[in-house]
Order: sequence, then C-alpha cells, then structure tokens
Amino acid sequence: MKKIIIAGLVIAASTQAKAQAFKTRKDSVSYALGITMAETLKKSGISEYNEDLVKKAISEHLAGKGTFDAATADKIYKEEAKKIADKKLIETKKAGEEFLANNKKSKLVQSTPSGLQYKHTQEGTGAMPDGNDKVTVHYHGTLIDGTVFDSSVQRGTPATFGLNQVIPGWTEGLQYMKEGGKTTFYIPSELAYGSRTQNKIPGNSTLIFEVELIKVEPVEGTGTPKPGAPAPAAPTKK
Repeated sequence: MKKIIIAGLVIAASTQAKAQAFKTRKDSVSYALGITMAETLKKSGISEYNEDLVKKAISEHLAGKGTFDAATADKIYKEEAKKIADKKLIETKKAGEEFLANNKKSKLVQSTPSGLQYKHTQEGTGAMPDGNDKVTVHYHGTLIDGTVFDSSVQRGTPATFGLNQVIPGWTEGLQYMKEGGKTTFYIPSELAYGSRTQNKIPGNSTLIFEVELIKVEPVEGTGTPKPGAPAPAAPTKK
C-alpha cells in the first residue's frame, strides 16, 4: 500500500511540475489547447496538411476573418476524414483476407462454410456447448499483426458468458470445442465486428483468439446451430 501511495505522489508531483513549466496560467492553457487540437488531428487520420495554413486559419477564424465559415470547414474536414477512414477499412479488409487465405493452407487449420478458421491445440474431453449454453473461458485476443486488444489471461480472471451474447465467430467456434480443450480461432471481420471500430479493434479487422474452454453450463432451450448444420429437432443437453 505504501508503494502505491508513494507512486501516486510521484506521478502527481511530476504532473504538477509539467503544468508549472510555463510562467503563467495563460501559457499553460495555451499549450494545452495546442495539444488538444493536435490530438484531434491525430485521431482524424489526416497526415498531409499545410501547417502554416492551419495556424493562419486559427488566427483568422478567431478574428472573424476566415476564408471558410465554421460549417464549410467542418464539411471539408469530415469529408477528408471519411475518405481516409474508408481507405483504411479497405486496406484492413484486404490484409485480413490475405492472412486468412495463407492461414488456410496449413494442414492444422480447419475452415467452416461461414469462413471461420480454427486450430485445436489441445483436445478437450468434456462437454461440448451449444449456442444457447453458458461457458467459462480464458482467452487471448490479438489482431493479425500481433497487437493485443483483450486478454482474460493477462487479467488473470476467466470470463463467463452466454454463447448467444457474443460475436458470431465465438458462437460458432466454441461449439467445436470440448471442456478442457484449447483452440485458436481466426475470425473474419464478418463474424466479428464488421466495419465498426470497437475499442482497440479497427473496423474490418480479422481477429485471432486463443481460447481455453474451462466449463460448460447447460441452459435450457434450443441452441444456435453451427452454420450449415440443420437446426436440432429438440433441445439436446449434456
């Protein structure tokens, strides 16, 4: 506890020292405004711009003499940001498709009609869930470049959820597993978050999950069948 308190005091002191790097509050606020605008620019994805014109636009707009009014400027800005975002979506989609095409060549990887790919790294011996059951798992999720976006393994706490509450790739994939098994799933964007950006996951991303199925809790009701499989005539429980 003492170490945590001391660390907090050090961080606070460091932050205060940085804030006092300028002689006046006005200077600190001015610098903060610049950083805020820079962060907005970074998030937009716009990397090609004339810095002198940016400075000129700020000065003229504040003086009420801008070449564009705010509405026109906002329209141009959003059009450019969308153009860049759309290009990124296409590039991410293509990269994912190329990855899956190469990954599919491995004899250890199995593919399903939906486009899901998976590789069993440890065969389980317990129950298999259906799409209506609740499961407890450990998982480690990455993008195809290895970037970690979520991991119960790193948190040290397994996750429990219903298979009808997650992305389609999980709903389908976990039904190929048995309790005690470990499987790596390669999930195309169509079975994940599609074109939506989800926290650290860019739109159109292909996702990789290393999953350990710890426990299956049967839930009454007919589960979601795997794509291409006939719907069960009646509920089947373990």
